[in-house]
Amino acid sequence: MNVRKGLSPYGMGRRHFNIAMAALALGLGITISGAGMGAGAAGAAEGAPQPAPGGRPLKLLVLGDSLTAGYGLPPQQGFTARLEQALRGKGYDVQVINAGVSGDTTAGGLARLDWALADRPDAVLVELGANDMLRGLDPNAARANLDAILKRLTERKLPVLLAGMLAAPSLGRAYVERFNSIYPDLAAKYDAALYPFFLEGVATDAALNQPDGIHPNPAGVDIIVERIAPHVARLLDGVSRTGG
Repeated sequence: MNVRKGLSPYGMGRRHFNIAMAALALGLGITISGAGMGAGAAGAAEGAPQPAPGGRPLKLLVLGDSLTAGYGLPPQQGFTARLEQALRGKGYDVQVINAGVSGDTTAGGLARLDWALADRPDAVLVELGANDMLRGLDPNAARANLDAILKRLTERKLPVLLAGMLAAPSLGRAYVERFNSIYPDLAAKYDAALYPFFLEGVATDAALNQPDGIHPNPAGVDIIVERIAPHVARLLDGVSRTGG
């Protein structure tokens, strides 16, 4: 396991986050069970695990913020460790690389992308944007940063699963529309798989979050992993079919 520790917790306070996420849950009420595939993976069936190219483990890079970095949890209970365990349980020979940095925005993710890619991954899960939304940063800037990340990954011919975030209705209709459209638009533009809401099933549930009300606890992480793992498995199946 290649674990990189985050630098700091989310910049926004607990109360702001809780209010935003509660408003989001009440205002949107969406689910993604059986959905979440972008143009590149629409209609793909989950098949049997294939051997990794060259007989080595597949490398999945997870580029994210504290939600994927495992903030507040022992390394073995963080998202990347639990995801690797789940995928290996499904028969995938995979190494999940933790490139999550707590407090990161889309700009931070873009700035360190080349450093993260030094691990030479076969596929990438991108989970960024929560901090942009919580800080009320311009959605156009978040879109531009994510666009640049996906463009660079596409140029390297790396399959991508884009994990989305949703803006709280309390930020206003204009902001919500501009922010929420970022992820499906970019997934379609770059033919990437899309998982619309990374915190689906966990946001606003106190039993599934740490005392700060922001970060999933081990039970919350397990729910996220359970929901997203089939989408990641499809991504890895594509790497196996194409030989990386």
